[in-house]
Amino acid sequence: MPELPEVETTRRGIAPHIENAVVLKVIVRQPQLRWLIPPHLNQLLIGQSVLKVSRRSKYLLLKFVNGELIIHLGMSGSLRVLLSPNPVEKHDHFDIVFANNVTLRLTDPRRFGAVLWQEGELPHKLLKNLGPEPLTEDFSLDTFLNGAKNRRIAVKQFIMDNKVVVGVGNIYASEALFAARIHPLTPVNRISKAKFSALVEAIKYILGVAIERGGTTLKDFVGGDGKPGYFAQELQVYGRKGQSCNACQRELQEIRLGQRSSVFCANCQRAPRR
Repeated sequence: MPELPEVETTRRGIAPHIENAVVLKVIVRQPQLRWLIPPHLNQLLIGQSVLKVSRRSKYLLLKFVNGELIIHLGMSGSLRVLLSPNPVEKHDHFDIVFANNVTLRLTDPRRFGAVLWQEGELPHKLLKNLGPEPLTEDFSLDTFLNGAKNRRIAVKQFIMDNKVVVGVGNIYASEALFAARIHPLTPVNRISKAKFSALVEAIKYILGVAIERGGTTLKDFVGGDGKPGYFAQELQVYGRKGQSCNACQRELQEIRLGQRSSVFCANCQRAPRR
């Protein structure tokens, strides 16, 4: 699934091409994604300019004077800028064609993505209860400690909770815990302030580097320019079960946590004492 770095990479890739561009037409080939694409987008968007392309968590937000288009890439989607005519493929479900000859195309093989419309100043129901962005000052040691107070939840599940901090999915949670040398099963109420501080910094660092590398391409993801992300080459634990730890050379282990795979180093990330 595209996580925060992949979505931010996409935002950076498409924004220069579509900000201030005027919508010429909207093409919906498959309206049924995770939710039905609003049927009246042509009436809403034709002749309107994109004022700004932003991101909230894993949602891309295209701001217009009359509202906001919310796009989610789902499990395996991508949003690309096409600067010349491209053949339409099976999973190319949605296009916005601009007057500057740019086409914004959503490709979504599993159809778990979304194209939604929001009017007014209040945030959409999918956005209103989200936690702080990890690469802003809103995400700090204090906010992290407040969220963890009196909780016994495993730390990996805690940092993947979008009400605690947004956009830290399975890949980057695993990598940040390894960088901070914290076992994924450690209850948050048993983590020291110093370790929490290290984890906050690790999350910020890992996500920042991943964005610089264009995200992580494991199978489907490509950025707004159609290029894959290269952070996969720097993964320390995710997807490396049975391989040697790059820090201590011990074999990496895997557990299941919340229906997800969690790979870690039992030597570098010591299990919490019972």
